Amino acid sequence: MPTFDYDLFVIGGGSGGVRSARVAASLGKKVAIAEEYRYGGTCVIRGCVPKKLFVYASQFHEHFEDAAGFGWTVGESSFDWKKLVAAKDGEIARLEGLYKKGLAGANAEILEARAELVDAHTIKLLKTGETVTAKTIVIATGGRPNPHEALPGHELCISSNEAFHLEELPKSILIAGGGYIAVEFANIFHGLGVETTLIYRGAEILSRFDEDLRRGLHEAMAAKGIRILCQDVMQQVTKGENGLVIETLKNGTLNAGIVMLALGRDPNTQGLGLDKAGVAVNERGAILVDDYSRTNVENIYALGDVTDRVQLTPVAIHEAMCFIETEYKNNPTKPDYDLIPTAVFSQPEIGTVGLSEEEAGKRYKELEVYRAQFRPLKATLSGRAEKMIMKLIVDAASRKVVGAHILGHDAGEMAQLLGITLKAGCTKDDFDRTMALHPTAAEELVTMYAPSYRIRDGQRI
Repeated sequence: MPTFDYDLFVIGGGSGGVRSARVAASLGKKVAIAEEYRYGGTCVIRGCVPKKLFVYASQFHEHFEDAAGFGWTVGESSFDWKKLVAAKDGEIARLEGLYKKGLAGANAEILEARAELVDAHTIKLLKTGETVTAKTIVIATGGRPNPHEALPGHELCISSNEAFHLEELPKSILIAGGGYIAVEFANIFHGLGVETTLIYRGAEILSRFDEDLRRGLHEAMAAKGIRILCQDVMQQVTKGENGLVIETLKNGTLNAGIVMLALGRDPNTQGLGLDKAGVAVNERGAILVDDYSRTNVENIYALGDVTDRVQLTPVAIHEAMCFIETEYKNNPTKPDYDLIPTAVFSQPEIGTVGLSEEEAGKRYKELEVYRAQFRPLKATLSGRAEKMIMKLIVDAASRKVVGAHILGHDAGEMAQLLGITLKAGCTKDDFDRTMALHPTAAEELVTMYAPSYRIRDGQRI
């Protein structure tokens, strides 16, 4: 039997890597984990957590406006970007400390260095040049923003990474992309007083989400003053006298203080030595894995965004726990990707779980669609015209709810609970039997008794 320096070596200190290292170490395995930047990964350091903090910050100007309708007189307000960034940095540092504390508490060795594969069992630490060996290796290096190098002037643009550390808040910004990152940042910057334009090559923002929610969010964003240019692309970015000049295919010349590219994320596999270890990747550089997250090299696993399966933090954590069951508990476990709740922290927010109407129409012969659009109670006094949309997609044959979609305040919170409901296989009859909690927006989910329309063989009837 060969001997190794470690039972497990993890490359990447994000959510999936930290969870697999910490739990394996707690089981008595000798574990090391290496991270070249900061522990916490995309989600904690430059993704979900700081983004949600920025979302909160960007909402306050509307809260101040709404207060007047409820009898409050709010004095003059001002916003300090540097204070927000500093407060955010303090919270991120605290969370990074907790990640390290958890690893240390489980007796995992924490390495702050870039690690690359030399062969299937050997890892080189670039900081010292040292090589170590491990029986099992987990690669969890996540993803990185696509720099869109084909765009002339792409080097003048920023990604979401840099958006968290801008020295000054720009007067104007153009964001390229129509996914959740682009949409969320468009709302953030607009809410902080930045003139915001979103440009997207598709016919509508947020592809793969339910069409009603896509249109509803587009209308709400446009009503706030966010300029949305669909079916258009940037052709060139150059420096101008007062910022950046953007040439577009259909809308001519645009100007902005900053251009942010939110055009997808790529698996972070460059220079990892995967070829030396014989690890197979696809054309995008994503590591190919089987149903148990094992690569084509038997002792090497890959978790999270680096595999380009489902790019969500809880998914990476779930994959890590399945790896632990498979590798260390003699219980081969496949990650379950069915019915994953998802939120877009736009303004208004989107929360969704299960199939969209379009997807369900392809999978089921007949559907019942329950749809409600209404003005939430708070808006009656605040004076806002924003509408909420709630939608249930039901398989007519089994009465099973196969999709639930919400546009409006706290949609993400509701989607998490709906995720439990749909995962349990609840039917529309179960929804109907549930007593409404009044007055709430969520009560609409259990009071839509008659279908708004039906879909048969993919066609509305």
